[in-house]
Amino acid sequence: MNYVSKGFMGLALLMTVQAQATPTQMQAQTTRCTQSANVLACSDALGNRYSVATAGSTSYVRGFEVEGDRLWAQTSSRYGMLTFFSGLASNGETWIGYSQRVGWTTITRVSSSDGKRNTFTCNRMGGCH
Repeated sequence: MNYVSKGFMGLALLMTVQAQATPTQMQAQTTRCTQSANVLACSDALGNRYSVATAGSTSYVRGFEVEGDRLWAQTSSRYGMLTFFSGLASNGETWIGYSQRVGWTTITRVSSSDGKRNTFTCNRMGGCH
């Protein structure tokens, strides 16, 4: 599974968790997060880390993935129920995609520079798959 498959699934889950979890619930998970007015910084027990900064309807996500020993960054812009995003990893991989909210479900489609395409569906009841 490439970076986009693992990394973006984690980001999609993060977006879902942020929308539903209280700070206490987030701390109970293996991921630890600290939040200021407009920045969320998280790390997990494996050493992966990321931060999310928001400005209006645009989000800027930066992170470090231990398994691939790489830095990455992603910018997302929301327009109603659609969010468009693009990203770049330190190994040269790039990706682009969009997420569409339909009720409690978010459908995300992403394509990466290695030619792979993935679709993730996340909802409050079933998580992401």
